[in-house]
Amino acid sequence: MRASATRSPISVRVVRPIDQAVSREELERWGEALGATLEPGDLVALHGNLGAGKTTLAQAIARGFGVEAEVTSPTYALAHQYQGRGGILWHLDLYRIGGPRELEQLGWDDMVAGDAVVMIEWPERAEAYLPVPRLDVYLATVPGDTTVRHLKVA
Repeated sequence: MRASATRSPISVRVVRPIDQAVSREELERWGEALGATLEPGDLVALHGNLGAGKTTLAQAIARGFGVEAEVTSPTYALAHQYQGRGGILWHLDLYRIGGPRELEQLGWDDMVAGDAVVMIEWPERAEAYLPVPRLDVYLATVPGDTTVRHLKVA
């Protein structure tokens, strides 16, 4: 994705650095606030282990973007498309992706061409193909506390 000459990249435009433990409610509030700022052409890469809260955060981002439909994990479908206030939002889960050929079959180039907002769970599966600029969000479980997640945005 290319940032247009008239707007700043997402990483500069909408986010200050974060590195802290958050409750589920705080994570959802942060996600909704982020979603409210997203514009077509923005890509949000959601990193984290299984159970870290990537789908929960994706749902909150979608709500903030104005998606009224139920947002579910696209684990088996690989991609779901939603309509939000500002246009199309793609939600991808690349956990089961087998390689670049599957990205092509998924319509990767069209999805990241800049006409939609794209959220990707398991973005490391497509690392070499991820456009810049993008916003990388890292989630992790906190040992000994199932109610808290570690949120890092740099």
